[in-house]
Amino acid sequence: PTLYQIEETLRAGLTASLPEPDAHLALAPRPRRGWQPGHIPEGAKRAAGLLLLYPFNDEPHILLTVRAGTLATHAGQISLPGGRIEADETIPDAALREAAEEVGLDPSWIRIVGFLSTLYIPVSNFALHPVVAISNRRPTWKSGADANEVERILEVPLYDLMNGSRLRRGSRWSSNKPCRVPYFEICEERVWGATAMVLAELLAVLGSPPNDPWNK
Repeated sequence: PTLYQIEETLRAGLTASLPEPDAHLALAPRPRRGWQPGHIPEGAKRAAGLLLLYPFNDEPHILLTVRAGTLATHAGQISLPGGRIEADETIPDAALREAAEEVGLDPSWIRIVGFLSTLYIPVSNFALHPVVAISNRRPTWKSGADANEVERILEVPLYDLMNGSRLRRGSRWSSNKPCRVPYFEICEERVWGATAMVLAELLAVLGSPPNDPWNK
């Protein structure tokens, strides 16, 4: 499908009943301690993340970032551009502001399509609000816009995620206990946890939900 067709599918799908928690569960670490599908604890901090699709080399791509290794939480992990929602901000405004600060994204190039399901991230006590957006052209990045937060930018071909060829399974330690971790292997990075779960719901809305890698 073209980017135009993808946008039409997203606009229809994001106004209907969203597919979480099934989509989130497929890519959730097991066990995911402190998380209940679809539940946002009272007192969780609010954050917005920008899930941007745009054309590059005649294919739809998604913007992701590698977080700086010096950050207090989620250091070195792959994430959507985003951050805390200020008291006077809307969710889309926060997502666009954070993307401008982190990678130099020009908000005038972007149009908001809709929202995916809010996802609770236990380790940082954030409720992440993913904002789906489209750009008709590949943005001009400023990879050093905020070197304190972003180590580098990833441009991920959407079709690599949709065809399932990048889906893997592995393990890691969490709270000094082992857990099984599904992930996407893209751009020589492992995309797991909340970011993978958000991408899984996007794929489900587009009609290509990822298979549970533990049921292969």
